[in-house]
Amino acid sequence: MITGLTPDFHLRQFRGRETCLNRAILVSRRRLFEIMRLSTLFGKTLRQAPAEADTVSHQLLLKAGMIHQVAAGVYAYLPLGWRVLRKIEQIIREEMDAAGGQEVMLPVLQPFEMWQETGRDLAFGKSLFTLTDRRDRDLCLGPTHEEIVTALACFNVRSYRDLPMMPYQIQTKFRDEPRPRGGLLRVREFHMKDLYSLDVSQEALDRSYQKMIRAYNNIYARCGLPVVMVEADSGAIGGKDSHEFILLAETGEDEVIYCAQCGYAANADRAAFARPEVENKGEPLPLEEVSTPGVKTIEELARFLGVLTSQTLKAVFYAADGEVVFVVIRGDLEVNEVKLKNALKCIEVRLATEGEVAGAGLVAGSASPIGLSGIRIVADDSIAMGANFVIGANKPDAHLKNANYPRDFKVDIMTDIALAQAGYRCVGCGAELLSERGIEVGHLFKLGTVFSEKMGAFYLDQDGTEKPIVMGCYGIGLGRLLAAAVEQNHDEKGIIWPLSIAPHQVYLCPLSIDRDEVAEAAGKLYSELRKARFEVLFDDREESPGVKFNDADLLGIPIRVVVSPRTLKQGAAEVKLRTKREVELVPLGDVVEKLKGILGSSSTSGHHSKRAPRA
Repeated sequence: MITGLTPDFHLRQFRGRETCLNRAILVSRRRLFEIMRLSTLFGKTLRQAPAEADTVSHQLLLKAGMIHQVAAGVYAYLPLGWRVLRKIEQIIREEMDAAGGQEVMLPVLQPFEMWQETGRDLAFGKSLFTLTDRRDRDLCLGPTHEEIVTALACFNVRSYRDLPMMPYQIQTKFRDEPRPRGGLLRVREFHMKDLYSLDVSQEALDRSYQKMIRAYNNIYARCGLPVVMVEADSGAIGGKDSHEFILLAETGEDEVIYCAQCGYAANADRAAFARPEVENKGEPLPLEEVSTPGVKTIEELARFLGVLTSQTLKAVFYAADGEVVFVVIRGDLEVNEVKLKNALKCIEVRLATEGEVAGAGLVAGSASPIGLSGIRIVADDSIAMGANFVIGANKPDAHLKNANYPRDFKVDIMTDIALAQAGYRCVGCGAELLSERGIEVGHLFKLGTVFSEKMGAFYLDQDGTEKPIVMGCYGIGLGRLLAAAVEQNHDEKGIIWPLSIAPHQVYLCPLSIDRDEVAEAAGKLYSELRKARFEVLFDDREESPGVKFNDADLLGIPIRVVVSPRTLKQGAAEVKLRTKREVELVPLGDVVEKLKGILGSSSTSGHHSKRAPRA
């Protein structure tokens, strides 16, 4: 205590601060009251969605005034959309904390040399936003934070006693997507939860991984969103194993291949399948050249020779980091470019141009690995499942019959590079595989030691031996989850929010609010609902019933309460659930208890949710 000041002075100071605090709370409450009024809401509903809105969620979120597009792949969240995002954020935060996570805040700006140290500057390529500061130092805007977390681990982990650790953050990320689309589904600036597990061993990582699977399932259940967990490709993040959580939706850009019999499920980029049986089996026969004038495609070749496409081998030419690569696969199968990219361990893979093909000395439409040299050959393992295939003769208008691997040609890489599709057979149980479209709403990665070894993040074990920290990372895109919820929960009138993430619980809709009795009854009911701690959006606009009802449906608030001259004649209000067509007349004095009953018994699941395959 500072000398010379009496206790009364300190008491007056405290009371003064208390008065200021009370005033601040009162002002905050008044502001909240105003924000809850639709007439003062920052963000207006639209009758028509902008023409460029290409998905349901994009259209409805724009029409509902919940988001606004600032630039390609860059969006502002307006009050109602921000409330949804904050609710999702809070659910995620609670589950991460319950799982042992420790919240941190990591920098958006990252030294570019960190990304060069791990090699991910090349893996991310043009998706990485880069800049230079006034001292000509190279920086990037973080699309993810593995490098930063690993660098922090170097300073904060010394021995096995310091592990495990699970830091996480909810932060803005940046990725320069080549084709932003679908509103919040694929953007260049986005909100993301990323947690990183630091463990002493692979077994400990497995435990952390399972802990995160449980936490993620809790998050989606609390958000009212049924998901399926599927095997996935690790992509530029790296690591050995990874899984995605997919919310099924017809507009999703991901395809899930799954087996209803045994529960196998994987993203199409990763999915395995049992190759269809072929008829061409038996002893290898001598090569035989046949004339095939004008025949270019596998389908044309099969028709011309009267064989099945599975009795042919087709050539596909790719450019992998600028190098032309010859890919050979059985004629009835398609190449999975993600699997091919992983097999080649390259940064970029794409179909080769006509010029690149000609420059490599390849004959489009009649190419073959037989006799080729000076070019890498990658083969799908299906080429060994059969015998006496038809293949190109490396000259126009000619093919070879009875080609056999490895008798007639060699390959540099033999692996699974085939694209799984519905109708193929499950590699586990043999049942027919099915497919659904979906939206990725979460991704888990077992990173292992790939980052810790490159950046020197080691710990001393019980024997004093230095070992690399074993890492995992776990991400959820909040905006994508919000958009996915709309994709799965809507009808022709608008959004149908799951209760737990709805911007408000109750839409209070007085009709003829210019009449004193309606304004008084609605105002009193609003106060009672707020006192009972309901989240209420008060539509105090002087608009027609049609406009108000349309906006109520568009915004997707779970419960609509209508006060009108007609209902007041019976001393009641109309209560309607967004998911129901029926309207119930409830005495004004019973509305609060009625809503408590509804909200207490309501499931958080979406009304129009699609049934997910078993994970």
